[in-house]
Amino acid sequence: MTGHQVRARGFTLIELMVALLILSLLAMMSFRGLGAVLDARDQVRQETVKWKRVAAFFSRFQRDVQLSAPRPVRAASGTAPAWRGQAGSGAEFSRFASAEGMDAARRVAYRLNENREIELWLWPGLDVAPNAQPVRYSVLSAVAQFELQYLDAGLVWVDAWPRSERDPPLPQAVRVRIVLDSGEDLVRVFALQS
Repeated sequence: MTGHQVRARGFTLIELMVALLILSLLAMMSFRGLGAVLDARDQVRQETVKWKRVAAFFSRFQRDVQLSAPRPVRAASGTAPAWRGQAGSGAEFSRFASAEGMDAARRVAYRLNENREIELWLWPGLDVAPNAQPVRYSVLSAVAQFELQYLDAGLVWVDAWPRSERDPPLPQAVRVRIVLDSGEDLVRVFALQS
C-alpha cells in the first residue's frame, strides 16, 4: 500500500445549516396546512350543527301544522279562533294529538323573542284556563327575521289570519320565511290538512 490515508469526510457546517433550513421550511408549510385543515373542519362542524337545527325546526313546525285543528278555543277573555296569526307576531293555533299518541291536543304558538330565538309555546290543553301560562322552548336561535303568511281560499298570500269571520278556521297553507343572522334567507311552504 501506498502511504495515502483516506480521510473520512462528513458534512460541512454549511451543508448542515442548509438541510436544517429546508426541514424547517417543510415543517412550517406542514403546520400551516394542518392548521387550515383543522380550521376547515371546525367550520364544517359549525355549519352542520346550524343546518341540523334549522332542519329540526322545520320538521317540528311541519308536524304541528299538519296536526292543526279547525277548533276555536275558549279562554278567559272569550273565544279565540282556531288559527290566529298577525304580521310580525308569529302564529298561535290549535293542534290535535298525534296518531302515535306522543303528545296531547293543545294550543301551540311560534314567536320570535327579543333574543332572536324562535320560541315554541305550549299550553296544557286546547282551552286556556284563566291565568294559564304556556311553557316556552327555544327551537331555533340566531334568527334575524321570522315571517309567516297564509294562503286564503282565493289562493292569495295574506299577512294575517283570519282576516274576517267569513274566513275558514284554517288557511290553505302557511309560508314561513326565516332570515338567519348569518344571512341565509329560507322560505318553506306547508299545506294544512283540510
